[in-house]
Amino acid sequence: MPIEIKTGPRPDTPAEPRREWQRAVKRGARLRCPACGEGRMFNGFLKVNDACPHCGQALNLHKADDAPPYFTITIVAHIVVPLLLFVEQTYAPAEWLHAVIWLPLSLVLSLLILPRVKGALIGLQWAFRMHGFGAEEDGPVPEPAPKATRAA
Repeated sequence: MPIEIKTGPRPDTPAEPRREWQRAVKRGARLRCPACGEGRMFNGFLKVNDACPHCGQALNLHKADDAPPYFTITIVAHIVVPLLLFVEQTYAPAEWLHAVIWLPLSLVLSLLILPRVKGALIGLQWAFRMHGFGAEEDGPVPEPAPKATRAA
């Protein structure tokens, strides 16, 4: 007997309108609400608003965790390292000059890019209805299994 694979929404849930992920990521990268594009996403440097001040969309459901710093480090490294190698090969400046140029540049780029990457990631999670941004709520986090104790 062949297995029947059904695609599309489940019959017990209503069809939800599709969210354009590219638009949501762009809005998030502009530090705006992924739903309306008007309200501010952050109320601090990286502190996400509980809800959009313009449309009321809940924003505190995200699970960004360590992804924004990881992507930020990757982006900054892909900018700074080729520039550093070019300057070293072309001009061969002293090591102290490298430190004066590349450390502040890395810091400034990281501070500029990190909130935008976090906003884009939250926009992506919203567009794909992840972590409570959709119709279905995430289930409770399961309790860890108790550790077995060794008898002495």
